[in-house]
Amino acid sequence: MPDITVERAIELRRIEQASVTVDIEGKTPVIPHKWSEKAIRMMADKQSAAPGALKNKRAPKDPEQEAHDSCYWLAPGQPGMPATAFKAAMVGACRFFEGLTMTAAKLLFYVEGEGPDQLVAIKGDPIMRTDTPRNATGVADLRYRYSFYPWAATLTVRFLPSVITQDSVLSLLDAAGYGGVGDWRPSAPKSATGTFGQFGVVS
Repeated sequence: MPDITVERAIELRRIEQASVTVDIEGKTPVIPHKWSEKAIRMMADKQSAAPGALKNKRAPKDPEQEAHDSCYWLAPGQPGMPATAFKAAMVGACRFFEGLTMTAAKLLFYVEGEGPDQLVAIKGDPIMRTDTPRNATGVADLRYRYSFYPWAATLTVRFLPSVITQDSVLSLLDAAGYGGVGDWRPSAPKSATGTFGQFGVVS
């Protein structure tokens, strides 16, 4: 065996963590978009159907139920948004700054959520929307969803203070509001006209 000489033991310290709790307020309406259990079941049935099987006719739309099912709920009457949506907005906001890449940012902080779906509570009253997107074949469809405006939320961001300062986290979160969260946001990959879901840090 080779002769291994160790002058002293390697000592690694636990990485220090910190958190900051921040109030944000919406600048434009936010539109949550959760896949409903019905939509997921329909997709599963379509993919598992035998070739040549007859398609089931769609049931009549229930606008109120469809809008309710498109939202995330922490509890009855308490809407929410995925904490990951806010983290994704912060990671995307790295484009506005020099010295911090999106790849590195993914490991430096995260937004705390509640429950199995890790949601952040949204404060605001629902407003029914009727939108007319086009499906994959180009045919217009009616979609019923809730939007919230005015709206606000309280975020708790956990970060590594040895790598990024609290002030930098707040600056990044504030810049994340330009890209927004939810449907039809400015940072949506396929949206050229999105203005929804924008927010700012409350000073």
